[in-house]
Amino acid sequence: TVDALNESRVLNNLFCVEDGVELLEFLRHEGKYTDPASAPRPSLILLDLNMPRKDGREALQELKNDPKLRSIPVVILTTSKEEEDMLRGYDLGCASYITKPVNFEGLVELMRALGRYWIEFVELPHE
Repeated sequence: TVDALNESRVLNNLFCVEDGVELLEFLRHEGKYTDPASAPRPSLILLDLNMPRKDGREALQELKNDPKLRSIPVVILTTSKEEEDMLRGYDLGCASYITKPVNFEGLVELMRALGRYWIEFVELPHE
């Protein structure tokens, strides 16, 4: 996904975490992210459901239950085509649920479209 974002030339800062625990530490400025400069508030979160330690479903639920974080839009970007996963994602407050394309070119095109939509068209609150 990171390679596809780079290839799509979406011009924004990209921060990557390994799992749901690290995501919440990043957002809450905990652990190695206590310096807010190292973990700025994201305009958008691309979330995989299948992550180690704390999966995307659990991370999304915690994020949307936190008054300081719930306004950050979350796009679930996953390999899961399970309707149950999609319904749960929307119930938990994701802005979009997207199944990853099977090839790299499709992923690059998806990143371009997401970048255009979320960066050029969507109005987001500044917090």
